[in-house]
Amino acid sequence: MRASLAELAARTLAAGTLEGLPDRHWIDGGWHGARAGGTMESWDAGTARPYARFAAGDADDIADAVASARAAFAGPWGRMTPAERGRILLAGAEAIRRHADRLAVAEALDVGKPVGEADGDVRGAARAFEYYAGAVDKLQGDSIPLGNGYIAFTLNEPVGVVAQVIPWNYPLSTAARGIAPALAAGCTVVAKPAEQTPMSALMLAEILAGAGLPPGVLNVVTGTGAAAGAPLVAHAGVDHVTFTGSVATGRKVMQAAAQNITGVTLELGGKSPVVVLADCDLDQAVDGVIGAIFENAGQICSAGSRLVVERSVHAEMIERVMARARRLVMGHGLRNPTLGPLNSAEHRERVAAHVDGARARGLTPLTGGKRAVDPETGLGWFFEPTIFDDVAPADPLVQEEIFGPVLTIQVAEDAGAALALANGTEYGLVAGVYTRDIGAALTLARDVDAGQVYINEYFAGGIETPFGGNRLSGFGREKGLEGLRAYCKVKSVTARL
Repeated sequence: MRASLAELAARTLAAGTLEGLPDRHWIDGGWHGARAGGTMESWDAGTARPYARFAAGDADDIADAVASARAAFAGPWGRMTPAERGRILLAGAEAIRRHADRLAVAEALDVGKPVGEADGDVRGAARAFEYYAGAVDKLQGDSIPLGNGYIAFTLNEPVGVVAQVIPWNYPLSTAARGIAPALAAGCTVVAKPAEQTPMSALMLAEILAGAGLPPGVLNVVTGTGAAAGAPLVAHAGVDHVTFTGSVATGRKVMQAAAQNITGVTLELGGKSPVVVLADCDLDQAVDGVIGAIFENAGQICSAGSRLVVERSVHAEMIERVMARARRLVMGHGLRNPTLGPLNSAEHRERVAAHVDGARARGLTPLTGGKRAVDPETGLGWFFEPTIFDDVAPADPLVQEEIFGPVLTIQVAEDAGAALALANGTEYGLVAGVYTRDIGAALTLARDVDAGQVYINEYFAGGIETPFGGNRLSGFGREKGLEGLRAYCKVKSVTARL
């Protein structure tokens, strides 16, 4: 970790807050308090104490932001050349890197995650703007051969005003992966970060404005989902909604957007399998399994929350994974531990309810399974790294998203049985495969029902590779060039000569 980042993290931990955090909405290129005057507290998950306040927005604030975005779309931003937009996005990427320390510390404080992980999120956000800066002037249409006497071609036009509803687990990463391609396509944005983690989206808006983004092109309104999020996705002035969150809320977003026939991209939950075949590199597989479930304390839609392991290596995998899990050290995110807290008291209780329910059904965790606190301070919303072994396919531990540091192990007799187990839930977000047999790996990749498959490295890839789910995991794709096309509408033009 950089010395400057470590120093800022230590100062912030000692002070209990980070100086200069935003406390108002970002609308039309400037700071604005909530119309109704309300504020909310932002909580430090590592201490279970509030550390800042921010604006509690409502439908009136959303209306102001949408009006600003519509005016910007019809104004200079809409008339700007793709090359000019690309230069602003590239300047934004460079500005994010210049502010990396503050962004990482704010993200660690707001989410609870280790500051080293938060620093990786910042680098990924900068890369997202860099990637789409390079794609802006390559968003080309097609020439359609109709024969003599006709010319036909397609144009990729920006869809308009885009609503971005940002989750609390990866607020900066998710904001960047949606905002960057929307701006690259020529759209304008109204973003609503989760009420648990509002800071990085607000900071990002100010940083991009300093990099040359015109007023109104990006607006950020904070507040609860009910008071601010619901009016945003239902607003008639919004042309597309990108939502990341739970299945239940995703259904409500679809219903609200349907009233205005608004396009929707949904990235919802997951119950992703990590398939470990007997011929794999076990060291590599153990590293992948540990990272897949315990990064960000398991609070990841694409977490590898199910280990599907071939029986002949089951015992050795359990021994190795348990040993690694027991060595994880819990602590405040700003001390950069190997396992941070859960984001809120409410969420910790949801995770605990899953584990307590499993115990009530007669299941016993091999390790962990209890609420915990920071061992250094006795504070915070922590949960022990937890592993359940050889769980039946119909059990809720297999079927339901827990969104915490809880790994469920399923045992397969061979690759065919592993595939059946991997496909045995209603989700289809991610799958991982560990094997030395590339034929077996590609066969599993072909047959597993998931939006993306990682082979011999979980979370492989980056902003260049499309991301999204099937079935209850949602629809539409973000990242890559597919993520850029999501913010375009295609117009065909045909001329008789």
